[in-house]
Amino acid sequence: MDSHRQQQQHQPAPQYRGVRRRKWGRWVSEIRQPGTKVRVWLGSFDSAEMAAVAHDVAALRLRGPRDAQLNFPGSVGWLPQPATTDPADIRAAAAEAAERVRREPALVVIAAPTNQPAVELGVAAEFDDQLESPKLWADMAEAMLLDPSRWDQDGSDAAESSQSWPQGSLWDAC
Repeated sequence: MDSHRQQQQHQPAPQYRGVRRRKWGRWVSEIRQPGTKVRVWLGSFDSAEMAAVAHDVAALRLRGPRDAQLNFPGSVGWLPQPATTDPADIRAAAAEAAERVRREPALVVIAAPTNQPAVELGVAAEFDDQLESPKLWADMAEAMLLDPSRWDQDGSDAAESSQSWPQGSLWDAC
């Protein structure tokens, strides 16, 4: 028994958000309610992965899919959703998710632990949806087919004039 305890102490503990290990080896999970110092106790679990999944269930319900920082982002599809933000409902859904992991550990093996936010914040983040637009890409492709407008040396538009570039059109080489 002592050698088992020594092995546990020398193994690095996995680091998951909202999860910590008790001295006696059990894993516990809790989460703070957004905007308050109130903690929601999620429970005590046999493995770090079970506790981490419990945290993910609570984070999704309390913070929403956009702002939740998840331990296993790839597991969102099968996680149970609490009916309300009441701590009892969250605990029940968290326990259900942990039980699924206990029965089928491969559910979370696919996704490695991460401390990355679910949505990266940055200047370009607000434009990501626009880049996914098929209309934007179609408009850009159409613009590539247009001849560039011609300009006189004085900067005026020479589109109607018969002058052309001495080297020919920029688009002729394509």
